[in-house]
Amino acid sequence: MRKYLFNAGVISAIASGIGVAKATRQGPRDWRLAMLWASWGIGVALAFGAVKQREEAIRQEELERELHKAAKRK
Repeated sequence: MRKYLFNAGVISAIASGIGVAKATRQGPRDWRLAMLWASWGIGVALAFGAVKQREEAIRQEELERELHKAAKRK
Protein backbone atom coordinates (compact mmCIF):
# COMPACT_ATOMS: atom_id res chain seq x y z
CA MET A 1 0.00 0.00 0.00
CA ARG A 2 2.89 2.36 0.72
CA LYS A 3 4.16 1.99 -2.81
CA TYR A 4 0.93 3.58 -4.02
CA LEU A 5 0.64 6.29 -1.39
CA PHE A 6 4.20 7.58 -1.78
CA ASN A 7 4.38 7.43 -5.58
CA ALA A 8 4.68 10.89 -7.15
CA GLY A 9 2.35 10.02 -10.03
CA VAL A 10 -0.39 8.82 -7.72
CA ILE A 11 0.00 11.82 -5.43
CA SER A 12 -0.25 14.29 -8.31
CA ALA A 13 -3.21 12.46 -9.84
CA ILE A 14 -5.10 12.53 -6.58
CA ALA A 15 -4.11 16.13 -5.87
CA SER A 16 -5.52 17.17 -9.23
CA GLY A 17 -8.87 16.19 -7.78
CA ILE A 18 -8.78 19.42 -5.78
CA GLY A 19 -9.11 21.41 -9.00
CA VAL A 20 -11.88 19.14 -10.21
CA ALA A 21 -13.75 19.59 -6.93
CA LYS A 22 -13.42 23.38 -7.18
CA ALA A 23 -14.70 23.30 -10.74
CA THR A 24 -17.65 21.23 -9.54
CA ARG A 25 -18.56 23.74 -6.86
CA GLN A 26 -18.06 26.88 -8.94
CA GLY A 27 -18.82 25.91 -12.52
CA PRO A 28 -21.93 25.02 -14.44
CA ARG A 29 -23.24 21.49 -14.24
CA ASP A 30 -23.22 20.18 -17.76
CA TRP A 31 -21.64 17.42 -19.83
CA ARG A 32 -18.19 18.99 -19.53
CA LEU A 33 -18.22 18.49 -15.78
CA ALA A 34 -18.94 14.80 -16.25
CA MET A 35 -16.07 14.58 -18.73
CA LEU A 36 -13.79 16.36 -16.26
CA TRP A 37 -14.57 13.82 -13.54
CA ALA A 38 -14.19 10.93 -15.99
CA SER A 39 -10.78 12.17 -17.13
CA TRP A 40 -9.70 12.64 -13.51
CA GLY A 41 -10.76 9.08 -12.69
CA ILE A 42 -8.93 7.72 -15.71
CA GLY A 43 -5.79 9.61 -14.68
CA VAL A 44 -5.91 8.15 -11.18
CA ALA A 45 -6.48 4.67 -12.55
CA LEU A 46 -3.54 5.04 -14.94
CA ALA A 47 -1.28 6.20 -12.10
CA PHE A 48 -2.21 3.19 -9.99
CA GLY A 49 -1.78 0.92 -13.00
CA ALA A 50 1.69 2.30 -13.68
CA VAL A 51 2.77 1.55 -10.11
CA LYS A 52 1.42 -1.98 -10.34
CA GLN A 53 3.07 -2.57 -13.71
CA ARG A 54 6.42 -1.35 -12.38
CA GLU A 55 6.21 -3.64 -9.36
CA GLU A 56 5.37 -6.62 -11.59
CA ALA A 57 8.34 -5.82 -13.85
CA ILE A 58 10.67 -5.67 -10.84
CA ARG A 59 9.29 -8.98 -9.56
CA GLN A 60 9.77 -10.55 -13.00
CA GLU A 61 13.38 -9.33 -13.19
CA GLU A 62 14.11 -10.80 -9.76
CA LEU A 63 12.61 -14.13 -10.81
CA GLU A 64 14.67 -14.19 -14.00
CA ARG A 65 17.83 -13.41 -12.01
CA GLU A 66 17.12 -16.27 -9.62
CA LEU A 67 16.46 -18.67 -12.49
CA HIS A 68 19.68 -17.57 -14.18
CA LYS A 69 21.63 -18.18 -10.95
CA ALA A 70 20.03 -21.61 -10.55
CA ALA A 71 20.90 -22.52 -14.14
CA LYS A 72 24.55 -21.54 -13.59
CA ARG A 73 24.79 -23.78 -10.53
CA LYS A 74 23.77 -26.90 -12.46
